[in-house]
Amino acid sequence: MKPRTRARAIALQVLYETDLSNHLPGDVLKTRLAENELSDEHAEFARKIIFGVRPLREELDNVIAKYAPEWPLDQIAAIDRNIIRMACWEFAISRETPTKVAINEAVELAKIYGSDSASRFVNGVLGTLVDHENEIRQAIKNKIEESKVET
Repeated sequence: MKPRTRARAIALQVLYETDLSNHLPGDVLKTRLAENELSDEHAEFARKIIFGVRPLREELDNVIAKYAPEWPLDQIAAIDRNIIRMACWEFAISRETPTKVAINEAVELAKIYGSDSASRFVNGVLGTLVDHENEIRQAIKNKIEESKVET
C-alpha cells in the first residue's frame, strides 16, 4: 500500500471508530500511528483528513443526502459513509487531491474495508457527488460561515 493510501486508511480507521464510539480522535490517531509505521509527513496528512472531516460530518452528510438522495445515509454502512465523507472532503473542501485520485483512493479503501459491493457503491455515490462539487463546496462554506456568525 502506498504511503498516502496508508495514511488515508489510518484516517478512515480513526473516523470510523470515533463515529461509533465516544473515543477522542486524537487518542485513536495516536494509537493507530503507534501500530502503523508512517512518516511524519503522512501522519500529518492523516491528521489533516481526520480533523478536516470530523467537524464537517453533519454538513458533509447533508450534501451527500441532498445530491445523492437515492442512498439514504442511515442505510449506508458506517465504513462506507466515512469513505464517502473523506473523498468528498478531499475533492470539494481540501482540494489538495485531484478529484479522480480522491475517488480512486476511496474505491480502493472500499475494496479493502467494505463489503463485496462497497467499491461499486462508493464509486457510484462519488460519481454523483462530483457532478455537484462546486455546490457542495459552497454549501459547506455557507454552513461554516453561518456557524461563525452564531458563535
